[in-house]
Amino acid sequence: MTQAFEIGVRAKARCDLMGAAPFSEADDMLVRRFLTPAHKAALDTLKFWMEEAGMSVRLDPAGNLVGRYEGEPPGAPALLIGSHIDSVRNGGRYDGALGVMLAVDLIETFYRQGRRLPFALEAIAFGDEEGSRFPASMACSRAVAGTVDPYVVEMTDADGVSLAEAYAAFGLDPTRLVEAARKPGEVFAFLEAHIEQGPVLEAEGLALGVVTAIAAQKRILVRFKGQAGHAGTTPMGLRKDPGPAAAEAVLALERICREGPLGGIDGLVGTVGRMTALPGAFNVIPGAAEFSMDIRAETSATRDAAVAAITAEIEAIAERRGLKVSVTLMQELAESPCDADLADLLAAAVGDLDQPDRRLPSGAGHDAMVIADLCPTAMLFIRCEGGISHNPAEAVTDADCALAARAMVGFVEKLAMNNDFSKTQA
Repeated sequence: MTQAFEIGVRAKARCDLMGAAPFSEADDMLVRRFLTPAHKAALDTLKFWMEEAGMSVRLDPAGNLVGRYEGEPPGAPALLIGSHIDSVRNGGRYDGALGVMLAVDLIETFYRQGRRLPFALEAIAFGDEEGSRFPASMACSRAVAGTVDPYVVEMTDADGVSLAEAYAAFGLDPTRLVEAARKPGEVFAFLEAHIEQGPVLEAEGLALGVVTAIAAQKRILVRFKGQAGHAGTTPMGLRKDPGPAAAEAVLALERICREGPLGGIDGLVGTVGRMTALPGAFNVIPGAAEFSMDIRAETSATRDAAVAAITAEIEAIAERRGLKVSVTLMQELAESPCDADLADLLAAAVGDLDQPDRRLPSGAGHDAMVIADLCPTAMLFIRCEGGISHNPAEAVTDADCALAARAMVGFVEKLAMNNDFSKTQA
């Protein structure tokens, strides 16, 4: 297992390498959005690493990079392993990317041994999980799962560039997006390794955890519309100002998710990540104000009850202040349980390393929750310092990455010894 330890460390080093230009769109931060030159640079380098690891490599019609290491016999169903390669703006180096690098290194372990398994191994780097360029996230994993809406190509980024135009500029045909869907039986399971993005493992002194389920979430855009006016000449009592209405609504979201009748239930959380006043001038009462809401819980029922309660308060605020309001659903993801049998195999592989069997849910969304529509899924969490993610301070240790690599190798070996699973699922 010395080799696996070295490979685990190398996966981290490769993430560090990709934390700067040309793998980032900026010199002073990490930002790698879908279908940008930084994304292209990452794919070119990753393709080289995949080929070095013994894989045949292709870019699928959705913009996902896929490397395949054939099983015995050739053409056998595949265990898909990976995560996403894009980042948020001013993000960390390990969110998503670490899972991709570990997948490549895991496959290289078997390649260097000259060992073929009863199934194929495929490493995948999903192109867009974060949704940091286009409004909806996970379009690439949805394409692989066969659940993508073909009209998603009409989405536009902040510069007015549609996804279809971005695909064409990248050398991909947007009309072929749905062809990225994997056929039944091609993939029998999916494994995703990911930093926890939370503080639980560190608080308990644990390096690894096995994910039980991924939380349900909704992304919503709220827009209050009032009357723009001069900031100095319109009396306070005669204004139709959407700004204070938006502030009041944000506080209502916080109260309901933290202290209200739903507060603290099933991991309910609510976040406002973006607020905008239009036209956005110091001396103009805004004519409109809009903000995003990200609401998550372990169950769809709790999430939906929270959304209903918050929406009712938003509508009451608008009526009381004489404003118009729209509440638009941008994205909806149901909770996604991980496969119990795969989770047990993964926990056994972790246990073989003298690590406790720690099971925990994920509050963050992951490609695994989308791929669950294609095949059974498993997720391995890796401790991250302070639970910090989506932040340049994101950090993991060499030792934890090495343990993750060894656990993943052990999981694949156990899966090979239980080959009835792959035959059953295929």
